[in-house]
Amino acid sequence: MELREYWAILRRRWAAPVLLPVLVALFSAVQLRPWESPPPAFSATMRILVGVLPLEGVDEVEYDPRYYAWMTSEYLVDDFTEVLASELFANAVNSRLAANGIVIPAGLLRASANTGQQHRIIRLTFNWHNAEELQSIGDAAVAELEENAADYFAQLGTQGAGVQVMDSPTVVQVGPSARQRVEWPLRILLALVAGIGLAFLREYLDDSVRSRRQLEDMGLSCLVTIPKQQR
Repeated sequence: MELREYWAILRRRWAAPVLLPVLVALFSAVQLRPWESPPPAFSATMRILVGVLPLEGVDEVEYDPRYYAWMTSEYLVDDFTEVLASELFANAVNSRLAANGIVIPAGLLRASANTGQQHRIIRLTFNWHNAEELQSIGDAAVAELEENAADYFAQLGTQGAGVQVMDSPTVVQVGPSARQRVEWPLRILLALVAGIGLAFLREYLDDSVRSRRQLEDMGLSCLVTIPKQQR
């Protein structure tokens, strides 16, 4: 099929490629309000070091307690990151924030372990809409970790483990995310692609004969054609 035939189909089936993007653009404009500046957002990050104390009273010739303590710490990091994102930890932090009237949902504290040679280091990230409240959330998380970390490790079946706060929470303002910047035009673009697809689908399902070439492709002879009326 030549490009001119594609263009003819789009001209004939123009409703879907035009109306669908227009409707999506209007609906998305009301929903997203791209002309308004997004509300301020803030992020805080901190780093903690997870460690396990070496066993005492063992033969250091056959068993290196420091080596196995380091190995245990590395494996423990993966489980502890899930604990920090759990509802259990969020409830503990909320109990410390009750006086401030702040309630955080589970999963607000996103934890990730560093790669490379820093296997025992966990990086915590907090996102919130208020800088002062975010600082309070970070301070409450630090206090909970420093005072009750052993209880969480005990639930993981690990004794003698603890955490050390390396970097206190630092609050910074963050700009609009990439999704916020491209969501409105991306919706319109996807609607345009969908509209073009619908136009070609309607053309494919339409069994009307519109040209001499279509008759000839069907093995029929065309005796005469009636040109389109010109105005």
